[in-house]
Amino acid sequence: MSASLFPSFHARGIRRAAAFAGATAALLLLAGCAPGADADPAARADTSGSFPVTIESALGDAVIESAPERVVTIGWGSADTAIALGTIPVGVEAATWGGDDDEYFPWVRAAIEDDGAELPETFDVYPEVDVEAVLELAPDLILAPQSGLSAEDFATLSAIAPTVAFPEAAWRTAWDDQITIIGTALGKSDEAAALIDGVTAALDAAAAEHPEFADLSFAYVYTAEPGQLAIYQEGDSRVDLISGLGLTLDSTTSAVPLTEGSFSSTVGLERADLLNDVDVLFTWFNDETNQAAIEAQPLFAQIPAFERGSYVPSVDNQLAMASSMLTPLSVPWALDAYVPMIAAAAAAAQ
Repeated sequence: MSASLFPSFHARGIRRAAAFAGATAALLLLAGCAPGADADPAARADTSGSFPVTIESALGDAVIESAPERVVTIGWGSADTAIALGTIPVGVEAATWGGDDDEYFPWVRAAIEDDGAELPETFDVYPEVDVEAVLELAPDLILAPQSGLSAEDFATLSAIAPTVAFPEAAWRTAWDDQITIIGTALGKSDEAAALIDGVTAALDAAAAEHPEFADLSFAYVYTAEPGQLAIYQEGDSRVDLISGLGLTLDSTTSAVPLTEGSFSSTVGLERADLLNDVDVLFTWFNDETNQAAIEAQPLFAQIPAFERGSYVPSVDNQLAMASSMLTPLSVPWALDAYVPMIAAAAAAAQ
């Protein structure tokens, strides 16, 4: 299983820089204990575009004294949004799954190279954040609103630079809230709002070209290991992207409670009957060997959407990642390939 594509866990066991040991202990907070953690994230952020600005998160506050110049990004989508707002990070999390040979997502590389800028440094976050690499980058802001940072991660990174974590729960920040939060942190709230409108417009345009999507239900499942079945739910970017194209999340699968500490509902393949009424089924695989093993299971092969071909499996790791994020850079890159695949499945569902 790829940690990058199914991050229901946080990066654990982060190495501490000795110089920051005392600060780490002082800053350590339990997840969810920050004031106002159940409030709307956009409402909790000062959107004036001026500095200093304080952004609250489930792990603690980020106090940004002035417009940042050296930004580091961790997690999904932060680099995309920063670049779209005109800020090239000095360091980004290495794209170890779905990245190119240099561990950059292709849409990120293209945007930076089109701008004529230098590519940022990359660093590892799995199985733990490479704190020394982050420290060497001398950031004045660390953006991680869609990530799995632990309280310990946050404390250590905050001793290096103001760190913006997730507003409520790890890996559960809505795509538009991610953009809003990053825009606020960079002092570009108006530009961030325009980016949200642009993403919505791109999805709306694709939906308008395929009105048949509006008549179809869907489910997005995770089946990367034999016997496994997990269902992605509303609020996950994979699901929100497909909903944005006009399909409707299946009511039976969407009623399954989330698994604690995750952003999906884990039920096991023995509950494949939950998918009986789904018009279009989405999933992803690590590679073709993985795909063949899963599809050979009798319980999987009997899913109606799979049998009739109204099925959208993603084996291309880059497309799987691009369609797992809703960012100003990933959406245009993904739609060119993804929409024709969905259209073919929709035709089979009729």
